[in-house]
Amino acid sequence: MGLEFIYINGQTPLDEEEKEDLKIKTISTRGELDEFEQANIEKAIEWTLKINPTYDKILSVAFIKEVHKRMFSEVWGWAGTFRKTNKNIGIDKYQIEIELTALMADCKFWIENKIFAEDEIAIRFKHRLVKIHPFTNGNGRHSRLCADILISKGLKGKVFTWGSQNITEKGVTRSKYLNAIYEADKENIIPLLDFART
Repeated sequence: MGLEFIYINGQTPLDEEEKEDLKIKTISTRGELDEFEQANIEKAIEWTLKINPTYDKILSVAFIKEVHKRMFSEVWGWAGTFRKTNKNIGIDKYQIEIELTALMADCKFWIENKIFAEDEIAIRFKHRLVKIHPFTNGNGRHSRLCADILISKGLKGKVFTWGSQNITEKGVTRSKYLNAIYEADKENIIPLLDFART
């Protein structure tokens, strides 16, 4: 019998084949999965505190994959590899690497030419990264951590607060976050920029 998860608004459902790549076979509920993923993510955050990459290194496809792998490799066999199926969100699976490469080039241009303030560069980067949706799952958490790495390591700013509450659970803070994402989808980045610093 396959795992049955209840998904909340904004979460990407997993295909049955993707669920089979779960490394911890004792997991049977979404709550248990969230606990194991969070423990893995905390190890990834510890890793980010020990590294000091330049923005050039951060803005590479290899680094983006490495961050995802470090966040989820203890839980999922597909951690750090691009999704092989199309989802309810994101670009076509065959366009992922092309769009990521374009995002990296754009972001380097914004930094080198001071097109936007540093916070806005990191938030625009996060928004496009999650919109591409390169991985099977975990894209929101991954894009937020990548934005934190870019702002704190690459641009020497402070990590974002992301509403100062758990935005992976259903509630007012998650609704504010998703509404800010939807506004960014319509080219209005200000609500997401404000949310990231609240």
